[in-house]
Amino acid sequence: MSASITALTPAFGAEIIGVDLTLPLDASTRDLIVDTMNHFAVAVIRGVTVSQDDQVAFAKNFGPLDAINGVLQTDIKRRLSADLVDISNMDEQSNILELDDRRRLFNLGNRLWHTDSSFKRIAAKYSMLHAHAIPPVAGETQVCDLRAAYDDLPKDMKEQIGDLVAVHSIFTSRALLGFDNFSPEEHALLPPICRPLVRVHPGSGRKTLYLASHIGRILDCPVAEGRLLVRDLMEHATQPKFVYTHHWRIGDTLIWDNRCTMHRAMPFDESRFKRDMRRATVMETDVAPVDDQNAVATV
Repeated sequence: MSASITALTPAFGAEIIGVDLTLPLDASTRDLIVDTMNHFAVAVIRGVTVSQDDQVAFAKNFGPLDAINGVLQTDIKRRLSADLVDISNMDEQSNILELDDRRRLFNLGNRLWHTDSSFKRIAAKYSMLHAHAIPPVAGETQVCDLRAAYDDLPKDMKEQIGDLVAVHSIFTSRALLGFDNFSPEEHALLPPICRPLVRVHPGSGRKTLYLASHIGRILDCPVAEGRLLVRDLMEHATQPKFVYTHHWRIGDTLIWDNRCTMHRAMPFDESRFKRDMRRATVMETDVAPVDDQNAVATV
């Protein structure tokens, strides 16, 4: 296949043209996509809706997929393949979830700025979100550029945060919304994880912030001061000048690099419209979290 790139902005966001997710991916096209992601960090491939098998096969060209898809483990009937994450407001019979459904309450956390799987021992590299059904209005996805946000920080702030380590937990972000309905098994599956607040993005060699609403504290820092610092950094990183807003079309596949971006879902009328999105998550293979015995403390 012959693929080409159209930039959506000079440095953040691109459209990849000429890629069909239903066909095998040749090495040169794969390398073009990787190069595009290293430079632009977020990209869209437009097309038609594809099968779960085709989406999974395409994603596996870029690395191993997440082995733990879905935080909720108890009394949840899967609607999709175990290789995909169900980012929708639909149940296993494709009916719109009730407003008090545990799955919907958990998924409300996707409206917080976050980084996929930063709370897992193996974190996410690429997220590949494919649209099967979208609301007629709203429901966009926003992605922010954490490399540009880091570059824009004052020198003294860069020095202050350069060696700091943050504690990530999925239960932190959900607690922000008042959702704490997790079983002991779910808690045991995902203990807190430590990660640097600043890292070097492997694909570009650029320094980047590594942020998420999953951060509950900063190691060796008073809880209040650490949380305020993270809040300040997230407000800085999500200024409009760093944000790409994706307006969905059915058949779009939006790819973002979790190693140097955050993202969030925008609201829509969940009681009336279906939003059926399916995510394949390619995991990092060369970066381990920072081990620290204090990580199991309150986050």
